[in-house]
Amino acid sequence: MTCTDDVTESKVLLAEYDRLKEEQKTRIGFRDNLLYFTLAAATAVVAITAQSGQSRLLLFVPAICLILGWTYLANDEKISAIGDYVRARLGPRLGELTSAEGAVFGWEAYHRDVAGHTVRKRLQTAVDLFTYLVLPMVCTITFWSSSGVQPVLVLASLGQTLALVVLGWQFLRRTER
Repeated sequence: MTCTDDVTESKVLLAEYDRLKEEQKTRIGFRDNLLYFTLAAATAVVAITAQSGQSRLLLFVPAICLILGWTYLANDEKISAIGDYVRARLGPRLGELTSAEGAVFGWEAYHRDVAGHTVRKRLQTAVDLFTYLVLPMVCTITFWSSSGVQPVLVLASLGQTLALVVLGWQFLRRTER
C-alpha cells in the first residue's frame, strides 16, 4: 500500500477547506487590526500636530489612511473571495462526491441570510468610510484652513484627496456584496 491509496478527492477538498478557512481567519484578524492601527496612527499624528503647531503634519493622516485603507480592502476582497469559492465551488463539489443532502458548509450561506446582515454590512461600511475617508478629509481641510500653506503641499493634498475619493468609491462598491 502506498501513501496515495488513502488520498481521495473528498479528503483533498476537506484539506483545502481547512487551509482556506485558516487563511480567512488570519486575514480577518489582520483586517480588523488595520482599523485599530489606523485610528491609533491618525490620533498620534493629530496629537503631534497639536503639540508642534505644524499643520503640514496633518497630511500624514491621508497618506496613512490611503495605504492602510487599500490594504484593508485587499484583505477584505480575499476574505470574501474565499467565502465565494467555498459556496460556489468547494461545497457543491464535495456535496456531489458525498451525495450529501442539502448544502455542504451551510454556514457559508446561512450567516449571509440572517436578519440584520445588510444593516450590519452598511454600518461597517459607514465605520470604514469614517476611518479611511472622513477622518483624513477633516485633516486635509484643517491643513487647507491653516496659515502659511505651501502650494506644493496643497497640490500633494489634492492628489491625496483624489485618491481618497477612489478609495471611498471602492468601499461603497464592496458594500453591495
